[in-house]
Amino acid sequence: MDTWEQPGHDVRLEWGAEGVTALGGACAVLVVVDVLSFCTTTDLVAARGGRVLPVRWRDERGVAEARAEGAVVAGEAAWTLRPSSVTDIPSGTLLALPSPNGATLTAAAAATGAHVLAGCLRNASAVAAKALELAAGRPVGVIPAGERWGIDLLGEGKHFGPLRPCVEDQLGAGAIAAALARHGRTLSAEAALAAMAYAGTDLSHALRTCSSGRELTAAGHPGDVELAAQTDVSTTAPTLRGKTLEAE
Repeated sequence: MDTWEQPGHDVRLEWGAEGVTALGGACAVLVVVDVLSFCTTTDLVAARGGRVLPVRWRDERGVAEARAEGAVVAGEAAWTLRPSSVTDIPSGTLLALPSPNGATLTAAAAATGAHVLAGCLRNASAVAAKALELAAGRPVGVIPAGERWGIDLLGEGKHFGPLRPCVEDQLGAGAIAAALARHGRTLSAEAALAAMAYAGTDLSHALRTCSSGRELTAAGHPGDVELAAQTDVSTTAPTLRGKTLEAE
């Protein structure tokens, strides 16, 4: 067995694109967790009957991909990557959502052949239940996205900074791991540590005061942080079907 696959456990956790590579061959389901903000926004869109087309970059490549699928590109209308922008999005909207973290990992996870879900704090229990259904007894991998130092959202995508493990994705992944544990599934040490962090944390305070939350608040978007910090308020489990993430 490959040590990096965290064998012997029902629920496994590893960070970022490297985590997808490590766990993708062994897990029937991969749950991407990008709390601020791709997966939170995706949950809000799917809960209102919309669909999300994950797009890696908001540039000519991303726009062309969105146009080919008949999607509205986030940032061109009232809707953006910000969770608060999609709370009233009409049912049936196909929104192309650029994100070098969440969207990139969604594509990477799909390439492994695993079922792919978009998880966050808002839908942790719903995503855990859906993951168990899709896994059918096989392992579930939880992939907190983290951040990448130095990414240029409008750049060519040739250079990536090192991974920055971040508070919000650790807590989101921990909420999902904890929900899976409540279903009697065993957790790897990595997943258990995240679940412990989630259980012992004031989530609203943590998201407001962590680096990513402070960044959004400083930019004038504290409401996005509050939306992302809400836990188990959604019964939606956005699932990748073809190219889009959507509610079942």
